[in-house]
Amino acid sequence: MKTILGKKIGMTQIFSEAGEAIPVTVIEAGPAVVTQIKTVETDGYNAVQIGYGDAKEQRLNKPTKGHFAKWQAPLKKHLTEIRLDEGETYEPNQVITVADFEAGKKLDVTGVSKGKGTQGNIKRHGHHRGPMTHGSKHKRLAGALAAGTYPSRVFKGNAGPGRMGRDTITVQNVVLVKIIEDRNLMLVKGAVPGGKGSLLRIQYAVKGQDK
Repeated sequence: MKTILGKKIGMTQIFSEAGEAIPVTVIEAGPAVVTQIKTVETDGYNAVQIGYGDAKEQRLNKPTKGHFAKWQAPLKKHLTEIRLDEGETYEPNQVITVADFEAGKKLDVTGVSKGKGTQGNIKRHGHHRGPMTHGSKHKRLAGALAAGTYPSRVFKGNAGPGRMGRDTITVQNVVLVKIIEDRNLMLVKGAVPGGKGSLLRIQYAVKGQDK
């Protein structure tokens, strides 16, 4: 599955030939380098590891530097693994760029969502608030969680207050609107997870891809 790593730059809008405003997320994608090749004979399955973002030597430990030296690959900050489709081949140190993708295709974009800290039921789960009149003191509280007599306890998994955000999320079937090769930029329609500067994994959509 054709995959690349990138960095979220932000959102803007572009205009189609018909004058329609299209909201897009700008992603600086690649160039990524193949840093390891796995085969059925050596690892039990076929895959490649790709690296993105230059790393300083003093910030890597000895095993990591030894791994890059074994494959004669440049030092990279972020690594991810791609399972290979049948007939798909890569070479060591092969460079993957935005030029390997095709505008108009659908993508699956994976990133870590923005952290929102500890939140209550209303913001976290979309619950309704309580009555605002007649001296109610339960405007935004959770309300009853369980019956008192039986079961006399709160079941596990109840939607309650807690940590919100900072989760790995994949947005499926976003359209690759435009590619700017000389600046390594992808413009995808709509929003993708994460804040500005966050790491993204971009690949061709697994489902819903137009043949």
